Amino acid sequence: MRFSPNRSAPCQEPEEPLASSSSSQVVWYDEIPGSICGPEDGPWPRPFTNLDTPEAWNRLSESSGPESLDYGGTGGRRWRADALNFQPCRGAKSQDRYAMQQLDIRGRIWTLTAVFDGHLGDATVHHAAYHMPIIVREFLEEMDLKHDGRAAPPPLIADMFSIAIRSFDDAIANDVLELFPGGLDTAMRMSDEHIQSILNDQLWGGKNFKKARLCMYGTTALVALVDPDHKNLWLANLGDCQGVMLSETAPQDWSYEVLTRAHNGENEQEVERVRNEHPGEPECVVDRRVLGAIAPFRCIGDTPFKQPPEFTRRILYNLFPGNTDTSPWEEFLVRNITPPYISATPEVTHYPLDPSQGCLRKYLILCSDGFTDICGQHQRSVTERWLRSIDSPSDSTQGPENMALQLLWHGLGGDPVGISKVLTLDLEAPWLDDITIVVQSL
Repeated sequence: MRFSPNRSAPCQEPEEPLASSSSSQVVWYDEIPGSICGPEDGPWPRPFTNLDTPEAWNRLSESSGPESLDYGGTGGRRWRADALNFQPCRGAKSQDRYAMQQLDIRGRIWTLTAVFDGHLGDATVHHAAYHMPIIVREFLEEMDLKHDGRAAPPPLIADMFSIAIRSFDDAIANDVLELFPGGLDTAMRMSDEHIQSILNDQLWGGKNFKKARLCMYGTTALVALVDPDHKNLWLANLGDCQGVMLSETAPQDWSYEVLTRAHNGENEQEVERVRNEHPGEPECVVDRRVLGAIAPFRCIGDTPFKQPPEFTRRILYNLFPGNTDTSPWEEFLVRNITPPYISATPEVTHYPLDPSQGCLRKYLILCSDGFTDICGQHQRSVTERWLRSIDSPSDSTQGPENMALQLLWHGLGGDPVGISKVLTLDLEAPWLDDITIVVQSL
């Protein structure tokens, strides 16, 4: 198996197991299997239970909840998408989500897949994963009606895709402002008690409370859309999830292309964009974070970075139960002079999928940054081992059919020892970032 040399790092073979694979053998190791914990989370070395191969597969599957979507095919080819959400720490709740849906637009079936990486809480990421397919379907239906069922040009669909996502984000703050006739100006003249009586309606269903709570959190989004004829892919990106295209250009000869740019402080173009949008504000980016507080430069939600500071002080501070210590918020609100600072405008890219291009197989990988973290600099070689495994049905390490689960296995080391280190480590705090993977055949 070969990757195109102009895009690939040299392949590295999997490490040899450090111990025998007999189930339930307790062994010790010095390495922390993630990037969240530090030396203070010791003592080290740390014990783990060495699982055999079947048990390692079973426990990895149970902890990640893999799912699949079969979305038809043509010309003898079948298309499917596989997904999972993984967080091995039993005391931690994942703030990642994914979506896999078929969208029926007047009898023609589009396919939407997506990965969302939430932060600060899971309310907004859950809202996005549930409602994003709905809003995209509504915009597709409107476009289809305008064109009387005729196929719209790819650039027009890309524009629609971007507008749908921005509209979805705008509604998060607007739904709250509509609770105050006249908007924020009205809320500024209200007493705290009056605002609290409007927002904190938990005893009556909590409709207003749930709307306001969405403003406190945020999520990145990476959304893929495939047309009914399976000839076009559109990819919309907000944040630091990653999209990778694997294309088989000849039997066992694969090209590897990263389709997305990370919208964070490591991207100099994003830093420069925010600085240009806020001239004369040297603290719009501090320590490569927006207002010195948050890593993603584009995302859904995070309303305190998109609305004037009075929105947070007058509305969000009056949510119960809330944060009694507002000093962390004030550290960045004092820098909020000319919002918005975080953008909800995605980068949308169109990719032709016409089989006449000569590609034998294509796979689209969507993943949260938890997966890129565990792979590090070896992500391409991890992907190569995964591709080799799906072409080797007799391989005893192949495991279940779910492609996302197979890819996670290889990302975690590709052997029972590596999986055991992650699944049986006993720590109260998470040692791995949440990992979400969608693998889609194209």
